[in-house]
Amino acid sequence: MSHVGVAPRAVMRSVAFLTAGVLAVPALAGCTSKDPSGKPLAEQDVAAAARARISDGGTLRWAVDSVPDTLNAFQSDADATTTRVAQAVLPSMYRMDETGRPVRNPDYLESAEVVDTEPKQVVVYKLNQQAVWSDGREIGAADFAAQWRALSGKDSAYWTARNAGYDRIEKIERGASDLEVKVTFSRPYADWQALFTPLYPKDVMGTPDAFNDGARRALEVTAGPFAVKKVDTKADQVVLAGSPRWWGEPAKLDQIVLRAVPRDKRVSELVAGKLDLAEIDPDTAEQVTLAAGPRDAATGTPLMGPSGTPAAGSGGAPAQGPQGRSAAQALRSWAIANGSDEDAAEEEVLAREKRREAQAKLERRQKALSGFEVRKSLEPAYTQLALNGAEGPLADERVRRAVARALDREKLAEAVLKPLGLPAEPVGSHLALSGQPAYADGSGALGEQNAKEARALLADAGWVPGGPVKKTEEEKAAGAEKDKGEKSDKEEKDAKDEKKSEGDDGTYIVGEDEKNPGTDQESGEKHSSGKNTAQGGAPGAYAPKGTAAPAGSVTAPLAKDGKALTLRFVLPSGPGSDALRTVADRVSDMLKEIGIGTEITKVPDESYFKDHIASGEYDLALYSWPASAFPATDARPIYAKPVPAADGSLNVAQNYTRVGTDQVDQLFDRAMGTLDQKEARDLLRKADSRIWAAAGSIPLYQRPQLMAARKNLANAGAFGFETPVYEDMGFLKKGAQGSRPSTSPSS
Repeated sequence: MSHVGVAPRAVMRSVAFLTAGVLAVPALAGCTSKDPSGKPLAEQDVAAAARARISDGGTLRWAVDSVPDTLNAFQSDADATTTRVAQAVLPSMYRMDETGRPVRNPDYLESAEVVDTEPKQVVVYKLNQQAVWSDGREIGAADFAAQWRALSGKDSAYWTARNAGYDRIEKIERGASDLEVKVTFSRPYADWQALFTPLYPKDVMGTPDAFNDGARRALEVTAGPFAVKKVDTKADQVVLAGSPRWWGEPAKLDQIVLRAVPRDKRVSELVAGKLDLAEIDPDTAEQVTLAAGPRDAATGTPLMGPSGTPAAGSGGAPAQGPQGRSAAQALRSWAIANGSDEDAAEEEVLAREKRREAQAKLERRQKALSGFEVRKSLEPAYTQLALNGAEGPLADERVRRAVARALDREKLAEAVLKPLGLPAEPVGSHLALSGQPAYADGSGALGEQNAKEARALLADAGWVPGGPVKKTEEEKAAGAEKDKGEKSDKEEKDAKDEKKSEGDDGTYIVGEDEKNPGTDQESGEKHSSGKNTAQGGAPGAYAPKGTAAPAGSVTAPLAKDGKALTLRFVLPSGPGSDALRTVADRVSDMLKEIGIGTEITKVPDESYFKDHIASGEYDLALYSWPASAFPATDARPIYAKPVPAADGSLNVAQNYTRVGTDQVDQLFDRAMGTLDQKEARDLLRKADSRIWAAAGSIPLYQRPQLMAARKNLANAGAFGFETPVYEDMGFLKKGAQGSRPSTSPSS
């Protein structure tokens, strides 16, 4: 499950990414070493090419996670594919550039500026005079007004996901001409550029019925380089066709087909030639890279196999050719003639036949994949460790801070990004990513990684090493049953530890520890994490007899009031979650060194967020948030202090950690209400420091973005921050090449 791409700002923060499952990045103009925003960590990788080098026509088959339940990006069940469709077929007043900043979209907007601030903020939009809907009607004030009324929050008949910003508008009027739209705000709004992207026609926004149901499966009226031709739920695809009413640069492609393909099926679809572009996992990326690597001049086979060994046919292993079967028959005849058992000879022939067929299948697979390349960058989204502060041990801020201080975030980033050749720098902000104006490393408000200080925080909270632990009645009953049968995971671990200490020769094996017993992905059965990968030594590396074990490894488990300090760590179990599980194991190891135990539970992807994260059924969890060009608006619901609802429940908005403060809320409100950009940045950075100090969520790393793209596909791939330019995508003319980063991103 993806985490899914980058949504338009209307739903930018409405969906959390679950997997580890959306620039060109030159140095920022005017950026100095003193600028805390820095620059993006990785370049966009899209095989950029001028339109003149791209053929006219063709169909781009693009793998997505799902056929969307709605094409209305402002509804709660909108997803990443809704975003892709909206970007291609609807107006956007502003787009994201390669540094994550909003830029005016000239196809729709000639200018937009704040013309008054007193007594009210007034913004005047001057529209492109050629901008029309697909039915021929001009885009104008009526569309702006209909969208404002639908999203203002004043009419509950509209099933909207959010109204941020639209609720600050007082009125919308026609300006000096039909091409001008005058928007008056009731109170100042810093993120006014976030509004009207995407812009829907008044046909969709004009009535609750049209808003709620009219745009779920079809968009009859559009205004982009493409139009929605068909949403085919049976074929699991959305078909976009070039729009004849488009006034901008004509689309190079005839069609874009967004096909819903599960992550674990994408490599087979690539091999079958049914896809041209797909986000992939690291294992698939390695296969594509190897297939695209050096090949034998005579046979065309890769010189290196998947494990780095010589591939069949490149020397040492017999090449398979048209004479393979006759050779096998000759072998059988020879074996029988020389007294070998006929059945044994037949088995040898069959075994060789199977090996030959497997080799031929591998070669066909590699040949198919050789037509693709991996385009990689960093996604505009970051993965965080969420700490549920609503109840249990993590309700105590000292315990949350101890967990945060135990983490070596650099090592966690390296574990995911370094093997991919991507910059492995920890994310320093909850509200922006490196290169964006609001970015600054605020982690100093929490403090650097320090196990000693983490233990001191836990001791101050009353958690002591080796404290007595009282068993509950259920645990006693379960223990009695286990005495009659198999040992529990903990008992197995204790037995192994005892055996190590009593039965060996005193040699300490660096990195050797019990393996995770594993979990049934469907049942969600729990296990304790015991993998010892945080010591820095290679598994199986021997230290001389008498060498002391690493200091953290002897920390006794902590307890308080008869209860051990063990945290429930919930993870998704589906394909594409390997990186999260790797990170979770390392986090568990780091916490183990300060005496905190973890109990990992793997649950199906479809229930992970709804049944665990959103409902608060977890202590620790890993999920991701997309970055936004408008953090004052989009990040506020994620970090706002939960408030009691009218029915007595807790309204957490999108703050699934349940950790918030009045001061953070006030800083967001002030940032949202000032038109001074520098002041807004300073307020956001202060808010981020307070969020770090509260230790409800710990940003870890920017998510990798790996795309398998057909080699002749231009202007598509790992987009990074930048909004894709759909009309420029296409297939290169014969002999033409796209421009890619000169060197792979590195740390």
